[in-house]
Amino acid sequence: MEQQELKRDLKNRHVQLIAIGGTIGTGLFLGSGKAISLAGPSIIFAYLIVGIALFFVMRALGEMLLSKGGYASFTEFATEYLGDWAGYITGWTYWFCWVMTAMADIIAVGMYTQYWFDIPQWVPAIACLVVLLI
Repeated sequence: MEQQELKRDLKNRHVQLIAIGGTIGTGLFLGSGKAISLAGPSIIFAYLIVGIALFFVMRALGEMLLSKGGYASFTEFATEYLGDWAGYITGWTYWFCWVMTAMADIIAVGMYTQYWFDIPQWVPAIACLVVLLI
């Protein structure tokens, strides 16, 4: 029996899956793969629990939005119900989370590109950061 070896080439279906992954989020696939390799299939239960909790949070936000139609941002929910300090912290926390998400995606782009093209991880990461900043 002949042993099969892995190849580093991309077919059309691979490119399509990469495009879907880019739409969903590069960090999600990278983080999920690491979590599944460490925790095994039980991680599905953790994702299920968090997904259910987020479903109810989003339903509650939808109800709050429909209760009074003048909201421009979800930070206004925190300002109205908890005070100015809560709106301020919510806004900056939202900004910080997006900055961290962008950095995680840039690192993931560098890792994927390094794997496929055998170039240093920092080269595509810096290129992606420059494109984002422009």
